[in-house]
Amino acid sequence: MDAPTPIDLDTWPRRQHFEHYRRSVPCTYAMTVELDVTAFTAALRRSRRKSYIAQVWALSTVVNRHDEFRMCLTDSGEPAVWPVVHPAFTVFNPERETFACVWAPHDADFGAFHDVAAPLLAEHGRATDFFPQGELPANAFDVSSLPWASFTGFDLAIGNGWDHLAPIFTLGRYTERDGRVLLPLAVQVHHAAADGFHSARLVNELQALLSDPSWLEESPQT
Repeated sequence: MDAPTPIDLDTWPRRQHFEHYRRSVPCTYAMTVELDVTAFTAALRRSRRKSYIAQVWALSTVVNRHDEFRMCLTDSGEPAVWPVVHPAFTVFNPERETFACVWAPHDADFGAFHDVAAPLLAEHGRATDFFPQGELPANAFDVSSLPWASFTGFDLAIGNGWDHLAPIFTLGRYTERDGRVLLPLAVQVHHAAADGFHSARLVNELQALLSDPSWLEESPQT
């Protein structure tokens, strides 16, 4: 795992914002949006690939485009940026009504990512350990899925989580409205790492990725 690169505080435009929301007024914020996934779900119906894995990959792809969503703290408490971050995502055990958390390395190629991530769902679908692969890598970010319910608001009350700069995503159940398929997504962000502008850009880029799901197409060899 590559080490994170410390941010040059002398040239960083958000230095004052970071210090304010890290020390003076430490806070997180959450925003819940509805993504139009009409084209995305139509493409999935023509594919053998798993919806959840595709959602996770799309999130990981957009997260890895931007420094503010790959941030962490050095041992001295200064901000730094990982070169790449990897998605950790939940797997539900219906018999125990509990879930496990697994992770897969980010890959710019969706097919390659799917080939690694999809077997994890099958392998750990009946896991009894919270982290069946062992401790998560330090450069992981969290994705959860609530496929049993749609929602218009979702907020995590994180106690004493001021050192956690990675974003947290929660996906809901698809709903149909006016001929469109919608996916609720909650985004939890540490304000020291990112402002509303950055979160809105992430959501808009994610929407663009889901609106043009050509990356879901499988090659003739698969």
